[in-house]
Amino acid sequence: MGDAALDLLDVDDLLSDEERDVRAVTRRVVADLVRPRVADWYERGAVPVRELALEFGKLGLLGMHLSGYGCAGASAVQYGLACLELEAADSGVRSLVSVQGSLAMYAIWKYGSEEQKQQWLPGMAAGELIGCFGLTEPDHGSDPANMSTRARLSGSDWILNGGKMWITNAPVAEVAVIWARADEGVAGFAVPTSTSGFSVREVKNKLSLRASATGEITLDDVRVPVSARLPAARGLRAPLSCLTEARFGIIWGALGAARDCLETAISYALSREQFGRPIAGFQLTQAKLADMAVELQKGYLLALHLGRRRDTAELRPEQVSIGKLNNVREALKIARQCRTILGANGISGEYPVLRHANNLESVLTYEGTSEVHQLVIGQKLTGLNAFSG
Repeated sequence: MGDAALDLLDVDDLLSDEERDVRAVTRRVVADLVRPRVADWYERGAVPVRELALEFGKLGLLGMHLSGYGCAGASAVQYGLACLELEAADSGVRSLVSVQGSLAMYAIWKYGSEEQKQQWLPGMAAGELIGCFGLTEPDHGSDPANMSTRARLSGSDWILNGGKMWITNAPVAEVAVIWARADEGVAGFAVPTSTSGFSVREVKNKLSLRASATGEITLDDVRVPVSARLPAARGLRAPLSCLTEARFGIIWGALGAARDCLETAISYALSREQFGRPIAGFQLTQAKLADMAVELQKGYLLALHLGRRRDTAELRPEQVSIGKLNNVREALKIARQCRTILGANGISGEYPVLRHANNLESVLTYEGTSEVHQLVIGQKLTGLNAFSG
């Protein structure tokens, strides 16, 4: 976990020196660049995406688990540890990195043409170009197969019409990976956001992920050349594979939010006195801390196991669903429980606990709700598809 006091099982011994180095570097940049300012970003509902992207690009954090085109080619575990440290500061900051690397960049890297890869990926890896991933729609969140966005071929161009909602990075992106229904099925497109007919409305009044740029995309007769289509993306399997890619980072990231909450709660409990003694010395407080520490260690072991599988063998979608379902759910429970230890101070922006809890409410929903992941696991257990039942 990177904190000896919380690493009750000595899980840190399972990491290599290179993995610890990645964690340490990420933790340092987060401590310098994010932690002193993130409470203000959250309060104002604004985040300097471009500044952060450039700094993260210098460290090789953007698309770090991809190879070539300026990407670092890091292992899955190294990427996971980076996500953990980023989300220990704020889920919105980790989302910036995840959407850039595991959704937008991965889609182009996996399904794009060589020309598309050369056009977009080096600049995205450097943080000079921001990407977003347009799949979710206002009326089609958990059911992307019925998306309303349409793509039709017109001569040597594609024309896109429709809308996408809750799109991270959209207000500042230079390129959007847009998924639409064509005559032959779901297709993906790398669309420059400067294209005529492409517009973005920034989503305001969020009570969660406030340190993240979120937008609603409108596509009004957006005309792009045939070369904008991702040639290897055929059918719904392509965008769903991108979601699986992004969920892996969430498995690790949620642990960072939980760890930050638990560290805060322990520190607070040791310094806060009631009835003449620190509240850390009361049995009920220690029971809460013990239960949370156990769940945090279990979640970390699960993430590490899945990371090792991804680095050495196949990581199946239902295995990713197990990790996302468990770790986000438990992280949210930890955040809420830590809030009780801080008492009334738990709702203050002076402490990160309720900010993490609010953010995790979004993390619980995006990249597949808990219910969706339960059904993925249920289908694997029974062989029966309950999504349409």
